[in-house]
Formats: sequence, C-alpha cells, structure tokens
Amino acid sequence: MNTPAPQLAEAEVVIRVRGVCNRFGKQTVHEGLDLDVRRGEILGVVGGSGTGKSVLLRTIIGLRRPQAGQVQILGEDFLALSDEHRVRIERRCGVLFQSGALFSSQTLVENVAMPLIEHAGFPRPAAEQLAIVKLALAGLPADAAHKYPAQLSGGMVKRAALARALALDPEILFLDEPTAGLDPIAAAAFDQLLLTLRNALDLTVFLITHDLDTLYTICDRVAVLAQKKVLVVGDLDEVAATDDAWVQDYFHGPRGRAAQQAAAHGRQGQ
Repeated sequence: MNTPAPQLAEAEVVIRVRGVCNRFGKQTVHEGLDLDVRRGEILGVVGGSGTGKSVLLRTIIGLRRPQAGQVQILGEDFLALSDEHRVRIERRCGVLFQSGALFSSQTLVENVAMPLIEHAGFPRPAAEQLAIVKLALAGLPADAAHKYPAQLSGGMVKRAALARALALDPEILFLDEPTAGLDPIAAAAFDQLLLTLRNALDLTVFLITHDLDTLYTICDRVAVLAQKKVLVVGDLDEVAATDDAWVQDYFHGPRGRAAQQAAAHGRQGQ
C-alpha cells in the first residue's frame, strides 16, 4: 500500500513546466503544456501512444530543447543555465531510461561506478565500493555486481539501472517505463522497491508508465497527457472521473477495474 508523501498538498514544487511546446517538423506534440511536480511525491505520467510522454521527460532533463516554454528544476530556470550550473542541477537528478541503457561491455559495478568517477571525481576503487552499496540498495545480490547486463534477467537489469540512477544520491528520479517487459511478480517487486526508496531517501519521482498496477500501488498523483497538453492531474479518483474517452477506457476497462480491485484488496490486508 502506498504511503502518501507528507503534507503533499502544501509541498514545495521542485519541477515546474510552463507553456512548453515541442514540435517535430510540422507535427506538434505539445502545445502550451503546464505541469508541477511536488517534493516527495511519486507522480505517474500516462497517455496514449504519441502523446509525448518520453519527449516531455527528455525536455525536462535537458536532452531536448523545446520550441517554447520554461522548465524550472529545484527553483532554477533549467533552459537558461550555463553549462556549469546545469551540470550541478543534473547531478541532483537520476534517470532510468526505458531499456535500462546500461553499457553492455561493462559489469554492473562498472556501470554504477561510472557517474561517481566522471561526475563526482571518485577514484575507481572507492567508486566501485560505493557502487556495490548502491546495487545492494536496489535489491541485487552481491554476486550480481561483477556480471554483465546480458547475463541478467530483465528485472535485474532494471534494478541495476536504478542503482546507477541513484549513484549520485539524487533528489529527483526520472523513470521511463521501469516495469515494461517485466513479469507481474518482478514488476510488483520493483514497485515496492521504488516505494521503499522514496520513503527512505525522501525522493521525488517522475514516473512514466502504462502499468495500472503501478499507478494504484505507488503513485500519489497521476498526470494524463492528451490533446497536446496535461489534460488532468490529480489523485486517482479525480483523474479516473475525468470526462474523456481515453481516460474512461484506460481506467474503467477490464485491466483498470482489476488494478483498482487489487489495490483495494491490498489496503484491506494492511
């Protein structure tokens, strides 16, 4: 069962997106998009195919510059920062891409140690020792540290990618479909791990997902991308009641009803 972030309604806004426009040639993906992410929350971002969920994530973290709009991270106008200042903000954020994006030629400990060496200036032995701690924090057994990504299951790869995202002790985590491709047991375990880490480390989590079980299990709020903007953002009950065909099909179809019933059963079992 999700433990809501404390005083969520009054929490500080750590990501503020205003008026963002993203275009690819003649195709407009976002037009005047606004979104706030509050400190300490897990915000789930959902939407149909082509609504630009990953494009929004890449815009927020600076991998894509929008045609218009403003992105503030931790109170800073991220798009206007100097390269040096931007790096300092980037070090306070961790990113887990959909595929995990681990380097296949490196072991897990080498993958996780890399940001510590390159961005924090750790000597390699110290970085690898800390990397082992991060891998354990992500729920991986000690014997996984010196294995290569190809030797691991999908769930273990996702945990290793999470360990790398946590390497620099970020305040904000960006996760793009972290449970995609996992079996239901592995996906549920990953959700619980993420919830535990959020509560223990006081993380703010921006989470793109299609997984209804994830939304009902760990998300404090949900933002729906549709019509080139954030159509609605709020708690699950508020979002699910939105008068929109995609929202109704998504939250009230067979899978939505099953996820809602599973979440209600889980709360009763607490």
